[in-house]
Amino acid sequence: MAKKKVLVVDDEIDFLEMIRLRLEANNYTVVTAMDGNEALEKFKSEKPAAVLLDILMPGMDGIDVLKKIRKTDDKVPIFIITAFSNEERFRIANKFNASGFIVKTNDLQREIQNITTAIGISESFKGQ
Repeated sequence: MAKKKVLVVDDEIDFLEMIRLRLEANNYTVVTAMDGNEALEKFKSEKPAAVLLDILMPGMDGIDVLKKIRKTDDKVPIFIITAFSNEERFRIANKFNASGFIVKTNDLQREIQNITTAIGISESFKGQ
């Protein structure tokens, strides 16, 4: 079975690298981006099966990236990653069909389990 490709977008290099290593250890192919413009370019060229998208980034934030992706693809699972829960941003992300939310914690293993579970669940409903 082919590995699922995941685009991970976050402006914190250490977090991005940890998530990449853990997802690769869980049999995913990982493409990374550090800002919104790079994320859109890689989404178009790499065609990932899922996107993990930081909500707070300099320049184009995660909400803007989510909106732009949804204009071209309303099926790909997009999970919003944030260190800060903000009800207004969650409401906006829901409006643009975010697949779920992942709050950054110190328990990286639990985060990875949540991410891989969410990707697996969303894949099982894709196309239905």
